Amino acid sequence: MPTVIAAADSAKTNNFLIPNGTFIAELITFLVILAILGKYVVPFVNKSLASRQEAIRQQFQEAEEARARLQAAEAEYRDQIATARADAAREREEAREQGAQILADLKAQAQVESERIIKAAHQQIEAERSRTVAALRAEVGTLAIELAAKVVGETLTDDARQHRVVERFLAEVESRSGEGIAAEQARS
Repeated sequence: MPTVIAAADSAKTNNFLIPNGTFIAELITFLVILAILGKYVVPFVNKSLASRQEAIRQQFQEAEEARARLQAAEAEYRDQIATARADAAREREEAREQGAQILADLKAQAQVESERIIKAAHQQIEAERSRTVAALRAEVGTLAIELAAKVVGETLTDDARQHRVVERFLAEVESRSGEGIAAEQARS
């Protein structure tokens, strides 16, 4: 029976609701470790976390600033593109106007040159006509005098008489040719 009494005593002391010495020692050790962690480790971890949070906050701030700079650069780029397009359109329009002006100037110069050439040609034609008429008058005059001499039967040696006969003959020829030209123009 002594074993039964010893077992009953030990069962009394092993009650889990009543703390024993081991539990108290573990509790004191836990509290000491908790105090050491709270005093030395937690501030270090909090400090590391705070620096990490600050670094993340700075990265977000830098990202925001970079995004703002990017948007500003994009806006500036768009403005420059719009300005360049407007400048190009203005330069194209100026070039088109200059081209039209140059074309008009060249046309005017060509017209003036054409008129000058036509005027020179008319003058040359008129000079040739005058020379031809003078040559024909002389030749027709000689022929008319020879013909008149043959018809009349006497020589026309008097220069004044020859000149009057030639002028009268040419006047008749010119009036007949003028009537012929007028008749052709009336028919047209």
